[in-house]
Amino acid sequence: MTLPTDPATPFVHAADAIPRLELGKARAGLVATGTQTAGAYGLFRWDMTAEESGPSPHFHKQISEAFYVLDGSIELYDGRSWTEGKPGDFLHVPPHGVHAFRNRSGAPASMLILFVPGAPREEYFRALGEIASGSREVTPDAWAEFLASHDQYEAPDDPAP
Repeated sequence: MTLPTDPATPFVHAADAIPRLELGKARAGLVATGTQTAGAYGLFRWDMTAEESGPSPHFHKQISEAFYVLDGSIELYDGRSWTEGKPGDFLHVPPHGVHAFRNRSGAPASMLILFVPGAPREEYFRALGEIASGSREVTPDAWAEFLASHDQYEAPDDPAP
């Protein structure tokens, strides 16, 4: 299926046509990118393997983020505490809100991630895939610059045990 180039045109993105990015212990499905929604939002499906994975606590200055658990058990961090997220659970994070997620259940898990406005997170996810596969190396200084270029900043205090 070809998606429209006019952002005012509705489109159907069939499940089997959604691009997927391999990220090591996770896979990102590019359900609706910021480009496809004229910057209104980005919607991604995040499928995690049974291996422990997830980002460290962080925040975004320009975008809000929301998580909706589809399958499995995903630990969600709201800047204060970790909560076991089960199917149907939802976490909203406004700009500057510290947050994180992780799968430590020993089983696969899936969720939807929504970014508003539709920042080009697919480029961030593509780069993470390259780093996870070993095809791209990043020094600590380059890592901080990379994160900042994608409006992602590590939280000053990491409460993760």
